[in-house]
Amino acid sequence: MLALSSIVLHTHAQTRDPRHAWFDEAKFGMFVHFGTFSTLCDGEWVMYNQKIKTSDYRKLQDIFNPQLFDAAEWVAAAKSAGMKYIVFTSRHHDGFSNWDTAQSEWNIMNTPYGKDIVRQLTNECHRQGIKIGLYYSLIDWIHEDYAHNTARSYTLRKDSARCDWERYVAFMKAQLTELLTDYGEISVIWFDGEWDQLPENATSHSQSSVDWHLGEIYDLIHDLQPDCMIANNHHLEAQPGEDYQIFEKDLPGQNKSGLSGNQQVTAGIPLETCETMNGSWGYDFQDNRFKTATELIHLLVRSAGYGANLLLNVGPRPTGKIEEICIERLAEVGAWMEQYGHTIYGTRGGPVKPQEWGAVTRKGNRLYVHVLNAGTDTLTIPIPGKIASVKWLNVPSEAEWKYNRKTGEATFKLAGPLHPIDSILEIAIKQNNL
Repeated sequence: MLALSSIVLHTHAQTRDPRHAWFDEAKFGMFVHFGTFSTLCDGEWVMYNQKIKTSDYRKLQDIFNPQLFDAAEWVAAAKSAGMKYIVFTSRHHDGFSNWDTAQSEWNIMNTPYGKDIVRQLTNECHRQGIKIGLYYSLIDWIHEDYAHNTARSYTLRKDSARCDWERYVAFMKAQLTELLTDYGEISVIWFDGEWDQLPENATSHSQSSVDWHLGEIYDLIHDLQPDCMIANNHHLEAQPGEDYQIFEKDLPGQNKSGLSGNQQVTAGIPLETCETMNGSWGYDFQDNRFKTATELIHLLVRSAGYGANLLLNVGPRPTGKIEEICIERLAEVGAWMEQYGHTIYGTRGGPVKPQEWGAVTRKGNRLYVHVLNAGTDTLTIPIPGKIASVKWLNVPSEAEWKYNRKTGEATFKLAGPLHPIDSILEIAIKQNNL
């Protein structure tokens, strides 16, 4: 028997901005890593990993030509999975801009392709009714005004004597202004890279080698688009002005990836886990470690069990096409969501943290117990109120359970064959007890 009363998840009361209700409802989004790095087919960190000189890397601008990019296909792939939003790399750490920016010649308009990908994708998302967010790297391995000498990520460029940090901050502000004034509604600005100027085992944002002027940047974003959410993948606690907290390749409170050792879950704001479908964010033609549909569904369920959204990544080929295996996996997850998405969308984490056996989500007066380990025979969980009814959603047998009034726990006997992916118990609780 799995007795779980000792690991009840004590959640803090959360004050949600009603303008961001869509995010709490969504629970599932698509991350897209795409840019000049895709051309080399070795992931988004190829410039750093292969120690490519700036002068050589810039030659990719004459090669990058994603002629098969089709924004409608990307959005359709996301919708087929049941995803409700897309976050796209407007620019990654190599500083290349996937839109028609006036702030730098290092952009998509000066490639053989010569078309604004951000505009095409944002327009298509608006047309199809899916939210669009933009990833924006705070790092720039190429920009001469970036503080290279204090950066953790880059070792080739040490000419920081030429660095004008205030000019670099002004450059970022100007680019963000373009993105937030020329492309219609942007639902998220997703920052990455603050960690580049922090010590390796940093415990506080105050340890940064530079002043990012994030307060000014956040105010600018909210002034330009008050409803736009701000998130920052810095691997620490959320700061004022950030509307949700990101956990990279980890579920909230875990540190299996090694990136979240000093990251505490910030109470009071939404959460998001971002993860890859294989092992890479950007396209890597040698990376065939694709997760199965069952593994992806389990990841989605466990994320929801923590009250977090899952932002699942695809790395399109240099041509602009999403790999067929990714399309297939997304459709498989979507078929499951078509049947059981109501146990994920709009839910919060249940009364216990996800465990080896599975996870619990909660919506209104209902708990959804997701038994992901088909070898589980019994489990005991605390119930926040009197039980009105219990039933299986996808197991052809009657639910067997007993309630202990003294402990407030219910024990469920999981007799008979369980569902091979996810056996779901629906527990209705009397409304006046919630």
